[in-house]
Amino acid sequence: MPVNDPVSNPVNDIVISGLGLVTPFGTGVAPYWRGLLEGRSALRPARRFKAPSYRGEPVGEVPGPDPAAGTPRKSAYARSAIAEAVEAAGLPGVPRDALVILVGQAPDPGRETGADPASEQEFLGPDPSGALGPAFAPGRVLHLSHACASAVFAVGFAREALRAGVAPVAVVAGSSVLNRYEYASMDVVRAVGRDAARPFDAGRAGISLGEGGGAVVLETAGHARSRGHVADLVVAGAACRVAGAKAAASDAELIGACMRDALEDAAVDGLDHVHAHATGTAQGDAAELAAIEAVAAETGSSALPVSSHKGAIGHLLHISGAPALAAAALTLRTGTVPPTAGLTSAEDTDRVVLPTAPLRLPSARTAAVNSFGFGGNNASLILRAV
Repeated sequence: MPVNDPVSNPVNDIVISGLGLVTPFGTGVAPYWRGLLEGRSALRPARRFKAPSYRGEPVGEVPGPDPAAGTPRKSAYARSAIAEAVEAAGLPGVPRDALVILVGQAPDPGRETGADPASEQEFLGPDPSGALGPAFAPGRVLHLSHACASAVFAVGFAREALRAGVAPVAVVAGSSVLNRYEYASMDVVRAVGRDAARPFDAGRAGISLGEGGGAVVLETAGHARSRGHVADLVVAGAACRVAGAKAAASDAELIGACMRDALEDAAVDGLDHVHAHATGTAQGDAAELAAIEAVAAETGSSALPVSSHKGAIGHLLHISGAPALAAAALTLRTGTVPPTAGLTSAEDTDRVVLPTAPLRLPSARTAAVNSFGFGGNNASLILRAV
């Protein structure tokens, strides 16, 4: 293939330069990763969150004091995650010419609904000025919402934009705050479990909601190299599908098709690890596991390690793809697959391994990140170690 082909030229590989998180384990990627490796769960009855539909179920609340008065928690969490990701990328700040993609419920600060403004701040946004600071005025700030697959959709979008030369750097960021609106929406469809989520466990009974923020800095390998930054992970493949023809929230056939598209896009023959969407629902986890089993069989895997972070910190809805991406990235960087918190009686599997303790995988080179949402929003990413 020609050397200037954007797909085949290594300088046009889209790399992960920085990651940032705020989770129920605290601020930063490090405490999150430590909690995953230790198999701990941060899910507890709420100390702060209140809502008519909340009946004391375990949730994942961000610890520590609330932000300064007048600062929406959504903005504070997103801003903190962005700061960590930018620092990890070796940048002095978000570049003025960066493409910034914020994920979540679309902000609309001008609308008048008669609802409690504080409650709406926990539902809408984050808005650009709160997440990026009042001094930041980039030319391109987008807002993207694809239900619980939003963050992975945004990474896929950023990858294509960077390849097309739209910007030298892209920042994908967002946040989720426990709020009465989203809690009620999950409760009314009977998705919320009365006990802490147990993804892939035979006795699982529903999701646990969490909150936090996440950010990913992306750029071409050539741009990273030109500024002296050494990147070790490539977003090698991406597939984003909207297919909501069936009533089920998750469908094995559609999930499998999404994963196959991502593998084909990445031009890799198999996977060393899958960080699953797995929220802890009976139907959703079963559909995803069936899809992964089928893909493992097709690619010749006999013991493919699969794990999920949602038994540890809960489901962060729109931004849940950020902790998933961080877990997959750190699995490749450290050669260790974290266990799934809450998993004690794993479903029977054929070609899949569901770790209940850290699993050493020093030769791992590729990992998939799955993220799915209502409305048939399905997305998969393939990460490849450089």
